[in-house]
Amino acid sequence: MNQLMAIRAFARVVEAGSFTKAADSLDMPNASLSKLVQELEAHLGVRLLQRTTRRVTVTPEGQHYYDKTGLILKELEDVDTSFSISRSKPRGHLRIDVGGSTARDVLIPALPDFLARYPDIRIDLGVSDRAVDMVGDNVDCVIRGGALDNSSLIARHIGNAAMVTCATPAYLKQFGVPAYPDELKNGHRLVSYVSSQNGRAMPFRFERNKEKAEIKVEHRVGVNESNAHLAAGLAGIGVIQTFAYAAAPALADGSLVEILKKWRPAPYPFHVVYPQNRHVTHRLRVFIDWLVEAFPQRL
Repeated sequence: MNQLMAIRAFARVVEAGSFTKAADSLDMPNASLSKLVQELEAHLGVRLLQRTTRRVTVTPEGQHYYDKTGLILKELEDVDTSFSISRSKPRGHLRIDVGGSTARDVLIPALPDFLARYPDIRIDLGVSDRAVDMVGDNVDCVIRGGALDNSSLIARHIGNAAMVTCATPAYLKQFGVPAYPDELKNGHRLVSYVSSQNGRAMPFRFERNKEKAEIKVEHRVGVNESNAHLAAGLAGIGVIQTFAYAAAPALADGSLVEILKKWRPAPYPFHVVYPQNRHVTHRLRVFIDWLVEAFPQRL
């Protein structure tokens, strides 16, 4: 038995909560991973995992073993990195999760520069606005906007995006152009962005000098994905509040018209986020550093 490989296999099952997910993340057959864990249990003489047809749970002995060996694996990775980081170019596989419009308008257009700098790094992008289980889905980092409420994650600020409120010319001709935020409460149709995490509609926020306003009214349509949210605005369904970078082409060609310019919301913060108990590899570190440099230029 390759004990180190078996320990790593066991750790991935614990983190992923599934043999199938763990095997996929390690690029090995499910049967091979299962055999490694069984050999490790036989070597230790204890049951580390309880398996049923539906789920995998960690035994008390398994949790203790995971906690102890996790420290060893991290120290070993640190040693390996300290020797390799100065000798070799960063290489390997990065799994990154990012929201729809941010992927389309910000990250992907900038990505050729990163790939040119680091040709030995391979990237898989998960593109959606849903909340992702970073440990279970074996994601290296997530790019997200807005407030952060998970203290188990490490976040690095990478930029701020301007927000705009807009609608189509046809919509404004029919319903009128509001001069103040409160006018949106009377006779206007709003298309809200709905959080995929809690199902709540994000309020329309406005700010002028030190004066702030927040509009919470029943929306005509709610959308939980940023590209589709913009598309709803372009379809003339109602007023949307979205990222300036996402709306820029439509504003430039007149498909959308910005309203309430003097009441633009505060800039929207973006962060790159990763688990605090996850070892930061050389490839992830250079990607984060590149994001800090490249991201603000495209917001």
